[in-house]
Amino acid sequence: MDQIKAKLMKPSKETKQETVGKIISYTCIVAIMLLVLLVLYFIISFGMSTFTKNNVNLWSFLSGTNWSPGQVDAHGNPEVGALPMIVTSFAVTILSALVATPFAIAVSLFMTIIAPKHGKGFLQAIIELLVGIPSVVYGYIGLTLVVPFIRHLYGGTGFGILSGTIVLFVMVLPTITSLTVDSLKAVPRYYLEASLALGATRWQTIYKVILRAATPGILTAIIFGMARAFGEALAVQMVIGNATLMPKSLLTPAATLTSQLTTGIGNTVMGSLPNNALWSLALILLLMSLVFNIAVKFVGSKGDLNK
Repeated sequence: MDQIKAKLMKPSKETKQETVGKIISYTCIVAIMLLVLLVLYFIISFGMSTFTKNNVNLWSFLSGTNWSPGQVDAHGNPEVGALPMIVTSFAVTILSALVATPFAIAVSLFMTIIAPKHGKGFLQAIIELLVGIPSVVYGYIGLTLVVPFIRHLYGGTGFGILSGTIVLFVMVLPTITSLTVDSLKAVPRYYLEASLALGATRWQTIYKVILRAATPGILTAIIFGMARAFGEALAVQMVIGNATLMPKSLLTPAATLTSQLTTGIGNTVMGSLPNNALWSLALILLLMSLVFNIAVKFVGSKGDLNK
């Protein structure tokens, strides 16, 4: 009896495998959490050095318009005004999202409701192709096609917010489209059937029922697209002009937070004021990423169709 009891109480092979699997899973989770915390600590510690070690005023950093960390103004304060990069980053992000959203919604509606099977597959292949193209390719196409076209059409150098907006529009279009398609597919089928049964036309159903039901998901898609545009570096760097000046129009060269980081981080000494100022720009990008994530969570919680 004791042998039988011991054999029954002995952990089985499946139980041991489950235990090993849990250990591996929890180890990976802890490692990811530690990695995220280390990244946050690294960026925050270096980003705050501008204000703690170099004694730069936070308001002057956020509202100043002159960016030349190696020089000082008439009052002896470092010229580390980040406002031009902040304004340009928001400008190209918002404009690209505004341009891409109508196209994304139209393509998504066509793919989910109107298009036949072959048309849906063709558009899906195009969307997947656009997603897989590297950023440097978008930047090179913008540099060789968009910038000369803008230069020929409006004059000037061709570099600026308008060129950056066009490139980012193509880059964020697949993201917004894919997520919008998912949100439209999440609308219950009986919404469509009930609307048509009440005598509404297809377009009335699309406008007054499907789009309204899918609005939170579409807003989430737009926020994700804006996050992609706000954090894009290489493609924007190649077409925006990289001039740390307050933009006066869509056609003047400017610089975003990411383009200034990529162009300047290799030309500074670790621990110096110019290097710390660039890390402060990275800290702004980190905070904006958190804001976009919080916005996605908030919109998603308000628009859960299953509640």
